[in-house]
This record gives sequence, structure tokens and C-alpha cells, in this order.
Amino acid sequence: MPVQYGYKLAAEAFDPRELVRQARLAEEAGFDFVEISDHFHPWLDSQGHSPFAWSVLGAIAASTERIGLATGVTCPTVRYHPAIIAQAAATLAILSEGRFTLGLGSGERLNEHIVAAGYPSVSDRQAMLREAIEIIRLLWSGGYHSYDGQYLALEDARVFDLPDELPLIAVAAGGPDAAGLAAEHGDAMFGTDPDRALVEAYWARSGDGPRYGEAAIAWAPDADAAAAAAHETARWSLLGWKVMSELPNPANFEEASVFVRVDDVRDNVSCGPDVAAHVESVRAYEDAGYDRIAIMNLGPDVDGFFEFFANELRPALTAG
Repeated sequence: MPVQYGYKLAAEAFDPRELVRQARLAEEAGFDFVEISDHFHPWLDSQGHSPFAWSVLGAIAASTERIGLATGVTCPTVRYHPAIIAQAAATLAILSEGRFTLGLGSGERLNEHIVAAGYPSVSDRQAMLREAIEIIRLLWSGGYHSYDGQYLALEDARVFDLPDELPLIAVAAGGPDAAGLAAEHGDAMFGTDPDRALVEAYWARSGDGPRYGEAAIAWAPDADAAAAAAHETARWSLLGWKVMSELPNPANFEEASVFVRVDDVRDNVSCGPDVAAHVESVRAYEDAGYDRIAIMNLGPDVDGFFEFFANELRPALTAG
């Protein structure tokens, strides 16, 4: 199956109406799917937004016709109970007429600590995610169900509105153990680094579904403007997952990223108008074995980026 290219909706950087508008533009520009983060807080106060992802997805489903939808990703264990996610995903699958993929992960303290239920250790988070997937699949099987796990429970619950075709579950993997969880309990894998070892770990555990990845680029006619915009909104992403998963608030990310320079961003993100550089950034994920690649534009001109994708980037990616 050919590689599909998606557009990452930066829910931390735009208000909900703008995100819906961008999804429509992504469909018109030829993207295959849109993917949205599911946060309570933005990464940085300067980003200034964080709407409820499920409401935004419902509006996108109602205002688009072809483009796929995905969460990238939802944590179904602390801030949400998996029964709520089972119901939400089933409803969205119906509203989108089968265009939805449920991306699930073990979460970040940034969003999950808000309900004052504590933030578990890495091993506990992975065990909780496994139980959450079991609960979601149980409810998607129809009828009333109960579940008594080590971490999560369900009592006499039923999801009444189920789609004819259930959504794929794509499980986020930051290491080989999580890749194994994706292979054994999910229908697809979700990664954020072009690491072939991660994909091979998924394959080694008999994972045979789509592999979703995220490629960040910063497009602008001027390379300096692109790099400055990427630094302003995305310097936090250079901190690494062990930091990103543990800090509790945007103010902490502001402080932790204060020494990240614009040049550091240039070293990690392709910045400017060069089509070949952006193609190379995306191809790194293809070479690593990903076949569903969400492109996140960190540049300052949203509408200009969609024109660039339609007229230059997508033709270059699909040539040959």
C-alpha cells in the first residue's frame, strides 16, 4: 500500500474554529488524513490554546468528506476512563463514516495530573494502557460488560451506538516494549522518531498494521523566518521524551527550553522554502518503515504551507 501523508493539527497553537478550517484546507490540498493531539494544556503558555480534541474532531467530521481523522494521541487511563474513550471513538467513527483511527498512548504529566489522581510510573502507565485497550475492545464487542483489572475497572456498561466497522487502534511506542504492546494489543503503531529499530521491534512481535509517524518541518519563503517560528512554538520538542512526559505545566516547559537556541532548531528541523530538504525529512520516516506520515508545519504561514504542499511537496513526495 502506498505511503499516506497526513497533516498534524497543532491544537496547542490554534483555536478550535481555526483547526476545523485547517482540516478543510488539508482535504483540499490533498492530504490523506489529519491527526490532532489530545491535550488539556499547551506545551508553552506562548502557544495559548488547547481546545477539547473530541469536539474539534466532530466538527471536522461534519465539514469534510474524504480525509481521514486520527487522535495523535489520546491517553485513556487517567484524565479519561477508557469507557468514555470507547464511546467517543465509536460515535466519531459513525459521524465520520469510517474515517477515524483511535491513537492511544500512556500520556504526559502535563495533561493527566490535572484530575489529581496521581501520575503513575512508566511501567504502571504501560500496564494501565494495556487494560484500557482491553476495556475499549470489550465495549466495542457489544452488550453489557464488566471488567476488574489491577488498575482499571468497569461495571455493567454498554456502548449502544457502534459503527459497522470499528476504528483501528494505533498504539504509541517510544521503545521496544511499547512497540510490542502495539503489536499485541493494537491494530497499528504510532511513533514520533524515524527509528527503524522501533518499527522492526513492532514487526518482530508480529505487528502487521499501519505505522504512523510525525515529521516536523518549518516551511516559509524565508529560512530565518521559518526557524524563528519553529523556535517560538516548538523548542520544547528538543527536550526529549523523558523530560516531555514528566513536566507538569507550560511554565515548566518554558523554563526547561530557555537555553534551546534557534540554531538548535535548525539542526533538527528542515527550515525554509527548499523542497528537497523537506522531502528528506519526510523520507527519513519512510526509510524507517513508516507508511502513515503526519507532517507538522512549524512555519508561520498556514495557508501558504497548504499551497506549498499541494503544488510542490506532495508532487515531490509521490514522484516515482
